[in-house]
Amino acid sequence: MGKYGKGYTLAFFLAISVLCHAEDTRQDDYPLIARLDFRDEVFKKLMADVEINRRRVYIRDKVRRDDNRESAQAIADSVSLYRYIPREDENIFFLAARCSIPYSALASLNRLNHESELETGKPVLLPGAPGIFIPEEPGSDLEYLMASSRFPPEEADSALIKAGINFYFYPGGEFNATERAFFLNKGFIFPLRSYRLTSSYGIRRNPVTGNIRLHEGVDLAAPAGTEVYAAGSGIVTEIGDDPVYGIYIIIKHNNDWASLYGHLQKTAIGLRSNVKSGTLIGWVGTTGQSTGPHLHFELRHNGKARDPDKFLFLPGGR
Repeated sequence: MGKYGKGYTLAFFLAISVLCHAEDTRQDDYPLIARLDFRDEVFKKLMADVEINRRRVYIRDKVRRDDNRESAQAIADSVSLYRYIPREDENIFFLAARCSIPYSALASLNRLNHESELETGKPVLLPGAPGIFIPEEPGSDLEYLMASSRFPPEEADSALIKAGINFYFYPGGEFNATERAFFLNKGFIFPLRSYRLTSSYGIRRNPVTGNIRLHEGVDLAAPAGTEVYAAGSGIVTEIGDDPVYGIYIIIKHNNDWASLYGHLQKTAIGLRSNVKSGTLIGWVGTTGQSTGPHLHFELRHNGKARDPDKFLFLPGGR
């Protein structure tokens, strides 16, 4: 875990079973809240848990001497989880306000990379305590971002609970400014974890044909086989093999945006697939009109190419 740098916050290791965005886990064991009001007995139980644990976290933060502080293990033992199925007019901020829990707790527990990923009709977990949840093995850009500033947690404040997916839980923790900006960001993420920019958006001489024309995207050099990720949530509307782009993928996003990924070695998803920001979609190759392994990446708005550099969000540490 040293690859994430040294942590400094109070944390404990919490392993829980999460169905949301994790197909190999089960959620059926958690109490189901039918509606978010006090006529629902399960909701009343959630609110009672939240009130008790918010008070415990507050007192713990105020106590400076370790021998007088309530242990993270004690809080871990009392963390309860509940199920809820969001309705059409409910978003993550509504749920957070209604349940008196920071939206960062709901987002991190349910492994949501962006506020738009909360889906109507798809169950989410509601925790009975405020805090940040980080998987032992981060899988998305936001999770890598959270882990980079918090891993490894201090051993004196860690506790292992075996139940499913392994999470580090930081009692009372919330998104920092960078994480908050990432979660709320309306733009797109870089499609590669690491790369070297070899050609920017703009007028240039084509390195293969010698013609001068507008380069409608950016070229990101990386070794063949490097994983390529979706720059944003959307649906795969086109997969093909073009003389110029080679093997390519086009993803349609909200608000008339689309992203294109060219010169792929092969694809990892199928046509009409629904993808999230950070979903693995293929691997870097050198197919089509290419002088070496790289990803040609474009962003289009209403069919018109836009400079990706103005819309891509780059988390720290890449």
